[in-house]
Amino acid sequence: MSIEVTTLDPWTDADEWNRYVERSDGTNPFFRAEALRLQAEDTGTTPHLIAGFKGQEAVGLFPIFSYERGPISGAFSPAPRSWSCYLGPATLNVDKLKQRKADRRIKRFLEGSIEWIEREISPHYTKIVAAEFEDVRPFVWNGYAVEPGYTYVVDLEGSKEELAKRFSSDARNNIRNADEDEYVVEEGGNDDVARIVEQVARRYESQGQPFHLSPDFAQAAHATLPDGSIRPYVCRVDGEFVGGILVVESDTTRYRWQGGVKPDTDVDLAINDLLDWHVMRDGLEDGLERYDLVGAGVPSINRYKAKFNPRLETNYTITSGAFGLDVLVDRYRKLR
Repeated sequence: MSIEVTTLDPWTDADEWNRYVERSDGTNPFFRAEALRLQAEDTGTTPHLIAGFKGQEAVGLFPIFSYERGPISGAFSPAPRSWSCYLGPATLNVDKLKQRKADRRIKRFLEGSIEWIEREISPHYTKIVAAEFEDVRPFVWNGYAVEPGYTYVVDLEGSKEELAKRFSSDARNNIRNADEDEYVVEEGGNDDVARIVEQVARRYESQGQPFHLSPDFAQAAHATLPDGSIRPYVCRVDGEFVGGILVVESDTTRYRWQGGVKPDTDVDLAINDLLDWHVMRDGLEDGLERYDLVGAGVPSINRYKAKFNPRLETNYTITSGAFGLDVLVDRYRKLR
């Protein structure tokens, strides 16, 4: 039986789409229909919820955003400059298949999705970031450029003591020697979401780097997605916010989405070590399996992340079309 590729409406079919998202191992909260609608609104794009079916059984999901301004058209997943967590394709009901059948099913779903994108959007440029999705061969076979990217992942296993023992000595000392009477690390509220994003924006600005994530978008995601999908971990000293990390949480994984930058104030505490430790410790206690540190491509930042003894995982940036059009799309967005 062939794979039928169709689209679901992000409003009227939201419940159906979300049921498939919840059943797929390769998704996160940003795949949910309400998150896709927020991304589309924030970026001036149109969301397309591509789904593949084998009979009545859902086998694949592929959220795509189309962008059209003047002569420029593009297809993106995630949306251009949205700063959302990973998107790209995801599969369902393939884990128990033999390799030949799994290969055939994934190939048919992706090729059907590519045909839909070419037919309905006709993009001059396509950019997809795929993580927790390994079989990108159909993109290569269809003429796309595939470039590997990297992230660090900490496996949340064993006891809290065993987890901390795997860290570097300085990380362990920073956690164990911190005076618990001098700070509080806790999960904050919606106002703390904005505080974390604004702190990151100031850090980027001080380094002369662009930062496109708006506090309004992050706060809307926190308020709209199911409880626990976005967790703003904050560190307070004398009741004042000094640092934070925005964590995205799926059924198995916590993602270090935003935050963890150099604190604005000078305090005698390893703020980010304490934040990351509480994120991992709480995830372990809640039965989660992984802490994705989201990125391992910047040497200066890698040194910090590597002290938690993570393993390296690969993700992929998949592109097609005219080089540099993503930059032009960004310029068009600024003129909206």
